Amino acid sequence: MFHKNNLHKDQKGQTALEAAIILIAFIVVASVFAFVILSAGSASTDKSEEAIYSGLEGVQSSMSIKGAIIAEGAAGAVSDVVFTVSLVAGGEPVDMTDTSGSANVVVIGYRDGAQFESNMPWTVNWIVNNDGGTADNMLEDGELAEVTVDLSSLGTALAANTEFTLEIKPPTGAVLNVSRNTPAAIEAVMELR
Repeated sequence: MFHKNNLHKDQKGQTALEAAIILIAFIVVASVFAFVILSAGSASTDKSEEAIYSGLEGVQSSMSIKGAIIAEGAAGAVSDVVFTVSLVAGGEPVDMTDTSGSANVVVIGYRDGAQFESNMPWTVNWIVNNDGGTADNMLEDGELAEVTVDLSSLGTALAANTEFTLEIKPPTGAVLNVSRNTPAAIEAVMELR
């Protein structure tokens, strides 16, 4: 016959069961740690992506010059500089509210070898406006804005044979630098190179 005492003496199965339980606990703990690490990696990847896109937004210029840059002259000095701007492909709309209003969203600076002005007066004339008759002063994809920078307020007038730079500073994106030289003789209308 089979005795009850023999059942408790052989514990080989019990050791295997304990080992299996411990192994399962290690696997559960390892999977929890793996999930935490993957989640942290995913979150840091998202943060890196945000940093990259904000960096690109700050580096890429949102506007570009289209066509020639024209200078208008009077009395031996340049009085106005006229150029056309548009958005670059994929650029965010830019508020082109001109300086005749109270707010100045786009700032245009001037510098040459003798002077620097950080905020020049300028006006905008819409050449192509895709807003369907409701002008909103936003330079959007497919639109062209003609900007006239008034240089008459400079301390020293912009004369012949002078290199100068206009800095067009939109609220987001990189500064658009436009460097040109005035010709040897100032005329009423000149294309700057």
